[in-house]
Amino acid sequence: MKILLACATLLLLLVGPASASDQAHALLAATDAPLNPRYLLLAPNGQAVTHEDFRGRFQLLSFGYTYCPDICPTTLVEMAAILKSLDTQAARLQAIFISVDPERDTPTALKTYTAFFDPRILGLTGTPELVKRAAQNYKVRYAKVYPTDGDQSHYSVDHSAGMYLLGPDGELLRKFAYGKPVGEIAAEIGELMERVPAGRR
Repeated sequence: MKILLACATLLLLLVGPASASDQAHALLAATDAPLNPRYLLLAPNGQAVTHEDFRGRFQLLSFGYTYCPDICPTTLVEMAAILKSLDTQAARLQAIFISVDPERDTPTALKTYTAFFDPRILGLTGTPELVKRAAQNYKVRYAKVYPTDGDQSHYSVDHSAGMYLLGPDGELLRKFAYGKPVGEIAAEIGELMERVPAGRR
């Protein structure tokens, strides 16, 4: 399901989580078709990063952009809370934020943005083609929405919301809809980690 987003700032952090109506419009698009949890993107240091780089660890991914006014900040706050809740188990989880706005979200900008929430969250971007391929693999929909008048560089981006959990073998384990309580997500991840002892894939 697409979500209409306007360009703005991190105002949500000051006013609290999204309203019920926001959540209703931000549910992760449901699909019965299998996802292909693969990606090839760029890290803040300019190095190529793929899903294979985190073999042996769980990955928690979300898609968004730094100009997002509410849903993306909410998701990143939740990611940080999940890492905190997992405590020592958090070392087995790599949190990843993938930008669907590569034209504006440079690697440096992404690093600053994600570090604001938790320095353990890795921001990834790439060429428009690489971002498009990653989004298609995860069945994430996104599209620019331009203002009817004024500066066309002040566009927003419609995009699917939610989080994806990959296991130590790189396969998709869960899709968490936007709005699912953080405590429930952390508990599910913790239970899955207990089933797969550290060092096993």
